[in-house]
Amino acid sequence: MPDTKLIKIGEITSSFGIKGWLKIFSFTDERARILDFTPWIIKKPHAEPANYTLSDGALHGKNVIAKLKEIDTRNQADTFIGSEIFIRQEQLPRPQQGEYYWSDLLGIAVSTLSNVPLGYIDSMLETGANDVMIIKGEREYAIPFIHGQVIISIDLPEKKMIVDWDPEF
Repeated sequence: MPDTKLIKIGEITSSFGIKGWLKIFSFTDERARILDFTPWIIKKPHAEPANYTLSDGALHGKNVIAKLKEIDTRNQADTFIGSEIFIRQEQLPRPQQGEYYWSDLLGIAVSTLSNVPLGYIDSMLETGANDVMIIKGEREYAIPFIHGQVIISIDLPEKKMIVDWDPEF
C-alpha cells in the first residue's frame, strides 16, 4: 500500500445472500454514502489491505449491502466477515469553509483562550445535539464541538485548536 492516509469508513459484519453480497456497517454521516466511494481498501483480519471495486449496493435497514466485483459466492463473502473498509483521504470531497472531517481533527493540540494546554483530540462522538471531542492530556475532557462558541479557532496545518473552555470544568 502506498504511504497515504487511510480513512476507516465501515466494517463488514456478515455475508448477505448466496451471490457474494456483504452486509456493511457504515461509519459515513449518511449510511448509504459509503456506496459513493470506490475502490474500497479492505483489511481482512490477519491480512494486508487490498483494493476492491464496488459494483452495486443499497441501504438495507440500518445497514448497507454491497457487491464487490471480486466476490461471487457466499463462501468468498464469508471470508470478509470482520474486515475493515477504508478509502484514501484523496477520495473525500474537499470540506467547505468551516467544515472538518473528524479524521483531520484527531491528534490536534487543544488549548484554552488563556493558552492553557488541555491535551490532544483523541476521539470524536456523535451525540445527536452536538458532536463531542474527547481531549486527552493530564486529564480527560469531553468538549462539545460548537464552532464559534466553544471552538474559537482551528489551524489544521499547525495542528492546533483554541477553545473557550474552563480547564477546571
